[in-house]
Amino acid sequence: MSGLRYAGRRLAELIAVLFTLSLVTFGLVYLAGGDPARSLVGARKATPELLASIRQAYHLDEPIWQQYGRWIGDLLHGDLGESVRTGLPVGQMIADRAAVTTELSVLALAMAVVVGLPLGVVAAKRQGTALDRTITGLAVAGLSAPSFAVGLLALYLLAVLAGWFPVYGLGSGGVADRLWHLVLPAGTLALGLLASIVKVSRAALLREINADYTAFARARGLGRLAVTGAQLQNAALPIATTTGLLLASLVSGTVLVEATFSLGGVGTLLQESVTFKDVPVVQAITLGLGAIICVTSALVDTLAGVIDPRLRVRRSARFEVAA
Repeated sequence: MSGLRYAGRRLAELIAVLFTLSLVTFGLVYLAGGDPARSLVGARKATPELLASIRQAYHLDEPIWQQYGRWIGDLLHGDLGESVRTGLPVGQMIADRAAVTTELSVLALAMAVVVGLPLGVVAAKRQGTALDRTITGLAVAGLSAPSFAVGLLALYLLAVLAGWFPVYGLGSGGVADRLWHLVLPAGTLALGLLASIVKVSRAALLREINADYTAFARARGLGRLAVTGAQLQNAALPIATTTGLLLASLVSGTVLVEATFSLGGVGTLLQESVTFKDVPVVQAITLGLGAIICVTSALVDTLAGVIDPRLRVRRSARFEVAA
């Protein structure tokens, strides 16, 4: 299968997934059962006048397929609706919070890669030693530790007791002060990512260490750094793929961390909107996070298939078997 055809197939799959995601997200207003207008009232008192205005504003008297068509049409034109809690445009509310979530996610990913990749390489090079077992054990612990529990522990030990980091918020200073306020929550968020990168990079490098070309390179007298460089180059694809997928899930993982450290990002907005039953905001954030995960996963998968033709062949074979 050619790279262009493979990319086209992945694009078609992505469109199908996004369509399904939009149906599920649109259905949030009906999941509570009963009158959808009551779900859109939120935490306010549901008076007959308010319910009537909600039905008129959201065209709830139309067939459901027509409501979906109107909703998806507005969505494609950038209109995410209005918040039932504040009356503000949903797009504006999300845009005001998006910078915090983006900064937190990028910083957490950078910390995870900078620390996790070298640890994975060291563990693979020291396979079977006490150092390898220690790094692997810590990685397993990092994967199993809930982010909110790690955040609370780090907050108590490093911010409250030691006083090394700010307790909450983003500060009121410049870039350096804002970055300092993000270090602890980003480190909390990076722990699980770091553990995943350690395990994936260790496993990928071990395959290259045990490959035939490694023994051949050593037999020819190549230096240790040259051999390690070649191994890392061949192991780069699974590591890069995993990192891309982690970036996709990272954005949705900020919800609990933002709430723990009172950062006021998109995750906090989602928590507030769920609490106050602000359905349009919940719909928009849910669809946005889901779209980010789907698009990033598709891009990573497509890039991997373009780089390594063997993946395209395997995927094509699975499709033919399924057909």
